[in-house]
Amino acid sequence: MDASSSGSPTGENEPDLSLIIPAFNEEHRIAETLAAVASFVGDRGPGMEVIIVDDGSTDRTAEIAGRAAAEHSWFHLLTIPHRGKAAALRAGMQSARGDLIAFSDADLATPLAFLEDLRRTVSGGCDVAIGSREGVGARRMGEPHYRHVMGRAFNWLVRILVLPGIHDTQCGFKLFRREVVTHILRRSRLYANPSDTIDGPRVTAFDVEMLVVARRLGYRICPVPVVWTYGEQSKVNPVRDTWHNLLDVLRVRINDWRGCYR
Repeated sequence: MDASSSGSPTGENEPDLSLIIPAFNEEHRIAETLAAVASFVGDRGPGMEVIIVDDGSTDRTAEIAGRAAAEHSWFHLLTIPHRGKAAALRAGMQSARGDLIAFSDADLATPLAFLEDLRRTVSGGCDVAIGSREGVGARRMGEPHYRHVMGRAFNWLVRILVLPGIHDTQCGFKLFRREVVTHILRRSRLYANPSDTIDGPRVTAFDVEMLVVARRLGYRICPVPVVWTYGEQSKVNPVRDTWHNLLDVLRVRINDWRGCYR
């Protein structure tokens, strides 16, 4: 993997939780994000690492994140060539050292405090805990009506084709036991080729594939209601990204038919 890192761990103690945050051209908000992360880690105490994966940004994202990595021993910056969010998450999860591995979007649309809810869910016997914007106790804040309708239509298709019973696969807030991540990444196919290239930001169905693989391997997936706030500076292109997501889901369905995930 062509990657560079800073803020590498030097202590002997392994973290119990690794948080992965992928970032592509986030200079306008990455400093605010890292300040919120630092506050959360400080309140939580030791035993946590945070890995920012700079997905080949062309702005000052890596520079800003690098300064934070120099200030905090628990913070690590991983820089990779631009290949999209899925590749960034894959790289971050492969470098994570925690017994639990979580990821969050760079805009922190779901407050980090919900990580504790996900942790309790896994402690209670689940293998994968996924933030869900659907169900009792979940809330969506500020989401345009057309985006909500498109999201529900996409989820309906996902439930029909590959994941019956899971009503929100695309919330970018999930937590896995370490060994589950290892087994999933060995079998996942989407955006796994280092030679794959992507132009600009790309929302994918990488989350869908991870959950399909987890289910095929017999792992228990548990949705956890969260509060999620729509970001006004979202990079999501409703038409383009919906099309890419649909193609990804069809690829997952074909791979599943072929037995690739079992």
